[in-house]
Amino acid sequence: MLGVYFSGTGNSRYAVETFCNEYNKEIKVFSIEDNKVLEAVKQEDRMIFAYPVQYSTVPKLLRDFISDNKELWKDKKIFIIATMGLFSGDGAGILGRLFRKYGAEIIGGLHVKMPDSIGDEKLLKRPLEKNVELIRAAENKIKNAVGRLKNGNPTREGLNIWYRLAGFFGQRLYFGHKTKNFSDKLRIDKDKCVACGKCENLCPMKNIKVIDGMVVQNNQCTMCYRCINHCPKQAITLLGKVVVEQSTIEKYLGRKEP
Repeated sequence: MLGVYFSGTGNSRYAVETFCNEYNKEIKVFSIEDNKVLEAVKQEDRMIFAYPVQYSTVPKLLRDFISDNKELWKDKKIFIIATMGLFSGDGAGILGRLFRKYGAEIIGGLHVKMPDSIGDEKLLKRPLEKNVELIRAAENKIKNAVGRLKNGNPTREGLNIWYRLAGFFGQRLYFGHKTKNFSDKLRIDKDKCVACGKCENLCPMKNIKVIDGMVVQNNQCTMCYRCINHCPKQAITLLGKVVVEQSTIEKYLGRKEP
């Protein structure tokens, strides 16, 4: 078995690492950005695949990764973990349908609620203690799902028609177009930016560049929120106009619930 993930601020990475560690500590886990991931996929028939849902659909970067490597998925048995801040509808299902298009078998699905990574929208923010509770609940849910998979009765969240309808009418009908192409909405505040280069190093799309002491972007944002949540000057925004809170998984780990 193999663990594979795409993650912006660490939620999906943590979910798949927790799942794989609980299932078998020997399972290796790779990001889709790792140059060794394709060879690892070739060697394994079963995998746990985790990703963050965007508007009840799949981020374009991940969708392109799967379609660009379509020959790899034939006859693979895949368990999908969809992480979300609020609601995903059929998060596991929509990725599962893409995998099935290329010959994979979807053996289960799991929806995991995590701290929201959209740092520039105040309405989506929760108190620290609530996010810590979310992490603990996610860990328990993942461990239960591992037990069910081992017993031959895997969870199937997101995979039936009711989940599909919820995803479509809940978000995809209205916002699904936002992930069909890369976003050109990323904004960099030149008055705050110090051209430290952290965003350039973190961007999975290589969308951000530091040129002659200025940060520029090429309208190829996959909305992972990595740069926004790591910028030391809070100079980058996407959906909102100001950074309300920077959120990465490490902020909530190792803390005790009150």
